Amino acid sequence: QVQLVESGGGLVQAGGSLRLSCAASRRTFSSYVMGWFRQAVGKEREFVGAINWSGGRTDYADSVKGRFTISRDGAKNTVYLQMKSLKPEDTAVYYCAADRLLRTVVAGAPQYWGQGTQVTVSS
Repeated sequence: QVQLVESGGGLVQAGGSLRLSCAASRRTFSSYVMGWFRQAVGKEREFVGAINWSGGRTDYADSVKGRFTISRDGAKNTVYLQMKSLKPEDTAVYYCAADRLLRTVVAGAPQYWGQGTQVTVSS
């Protein structure tokens, strides 16, 4: 079992930056692919990005490429989502997720999910 706890959400103006954190409970955090998803009101949850177990590979949705960056700190069992040049359409609940396989995360079906953190971007 892997427990994930997100933090760092909040209200930010358009063009601003925010960094989300996701702390994982398990010592084997390093063997899991970590992903970020988001769900806006009235919309389906969508893939934002993922990072493999070593941190050497990242994948991003086209809508966030060049603006969002995922990184991980094995010593802290934490994965980060650095968001820059935020837009009002980035407003959503952001979820951290984990799975053994990158393709499973990218496909939107990771095994473990966090509870989500709200990000609101004002215009």
